[in-house]
Amino acid sequence: MREVTDKAILPHFRSLSASEIENKAKDDVVTVADREAEELLATGLAKLNPGIGIVGEENAHANAAVLDLLAGPCWIIDPIDGTNNYAGGTGPFGILIALADEGVAQSGWIYDCLSGRFCAAHRGKGAFLGGESVVAKSSGETPPVAAISTVFMDQSRRGAVMEHIAPHYRLVDIPRCAAEQYPRLALGENDVSIFERTIAWDHAAGALWLNEAGGKCARPDGSPYRVDEKDRTGLIGAASPALWDDLAARYAMFDA
Repeated sequence: MREVTDKAILPHFRSLSASEIENKAKDDVVTVADREAEELLATGLAKLNPGIGIVGEENAHANAAVLDLLAGPCWIIDPIDGTNNYAGGTGPFGILIALADEGVAQSGWIYDCLSGRFCAAHRGKGAFLGGESVVAKSSGETPPVAAISTVFMDQSRRGAVMEHIAPHYRLVDIPRCAAEQYPRLALGENDVSIFERTIAWDHAAGALWLNEAGGKCARPDGSPYRVDEKDRTGLIGAASPALWDDLAARYAMFDA
């Protein structure tokens, strides 16, 4: 991840031409660096574990059939998470990689390209920051701190969140980068988050890392996050199970 950052990501940072940035979807862009980074990551990961599927964000965007690989053993790659920030010449942005099998993330890695912060998690073996074990902690603030992503919500759901949930929390800006948002949930900066869009490359590594750290990340109904649920939306992350329970209860009130 560090090598790809140095070779493909940072050399383009703040030097992208207009032709090197494309609109991929509404409020979503892709750059030449995303594609270069994904190719390098896929090549390297294929050497580590030959023969298993590779699901990269940009490859899947070009060929939706790639998503079928999420049901089996596969690498999941987000070559630049936070591309909108990156393309605008700001942080945060990072690399997300997960190793999954039968729809469940088994390991995950989160690399902050600007700071070098490296998070790792392995199912049943804990979460780590720079090689040291991590135990999730809350901000300790009252009301709790919430970073709620409404970008991909429809207008009615966005309004319901603002009416029924927002008044019970101190809202802060979202970083538009899961590689930043998940660490904030475990490291005492933010207490809770709501994500509407839950694509595997955005959440597989972070959800596992937060759960292994002792926080909680799950669907609003309490079911575990699975990488192969391609069309399902809604995910709650929290610094502790108690904070998760409080937010999930409020979420259920308007989602019923």
